[in-house]
Amino acid sequence: MIDFFTESHSAQVVNSRMGPVVEPRLRMVMESLIKHLHVFVKDIELKQEEWDSAIEFLTQCGQMCSANRQEFILLSDILGVSMLVDAINHRRPPQATENTVLGPFHVDNAPIREYGAAISLDGKGESCLFEGTVKDLFGQPIEGATLDVWSDNADGFYDVQQTGIQPTWNNRGRFVTAADGKYRFQGIKPVSYPIPDDGPVGQLLARLGRHPWRPAHMHFLLTAPGYERIVTHTFVNDDPYLTSDTVFGVKESLIQNFAPTPTESTKWKAQFDFVMHQEASE
Repeated sequence: MIDFFTESHSAQVVNSRMGPVVEPRLRMVMESLIKHLHVFVKDIELKQEEWDSAIEFLTQCGQMCSANRQEFILLSDILGVSMLVDAINHRRPPQATENTVLGPFHVDNAPIREYGAAISLDGKGESCLFEGTVKDLFGQPIEGATLDVWSDNADGFYDVQQTGIQPTWNNRGRFVTAADGKYRFQGIKPVSYPIPDDGPVGQLLARLGRHPWRPAHMHFLLTAPGYERIVTHTFVNDDPYLTSDTVFGVKESLIQNFAPTPTESTKWKAQFDFVMHQEASE
């Protein structure tokens, strides 16, 4: 056992100081974190001024956080960590609908709306009919599935970002499938928007030569008794940011065709079927 700190055995020394009574998962996580962190520092031979800048950056991230803003989540997002954690925790059969990040703008208990109802309440944007079927892995429709849906408005803002400007529950709603598993609602064709980039994470993106934009998408949160919850988006197929989403949320299977329609009541139609995977039995 090495008692004193040396450059060559730094991680081993730090990990050896952990007490004998440590929760096993915490021990495993911290030992791996310390090991990889020390390897990283040695690999790049981190300079003192660089470490000082990193501490200042993290301090600024903390100072930016509030009840309505979580800068550390933004940091996790733009580093791809949020999507990686999501991917590891939601491995499914290839035919099941893929997950992606929840995002910061979900609101619980959106109103239950009737089949075919409109969720866009501010009169802005290009009207779009969203429809499809919720199925199981064998192609059978799922009755009683709840689809919680939300999107930005035509200006690229969610209602909770513009309290008092947008109507409450604008571009939000919940729909419950009948025996045929079908859903349908009227919304708008979503538009691209930037993540908040007025803080340290935005400054980091700029220094890395990256933009802050997310491609246009509709959020879906699906639940049904006996099935795994799905948190996902469907992405507008012609959006210019599909291959450069700043939070890496796009998966090819989630790109949805928005087809122009000739009717007067709606300008676009977006058809997408969701496939749910049964919960693992304990």
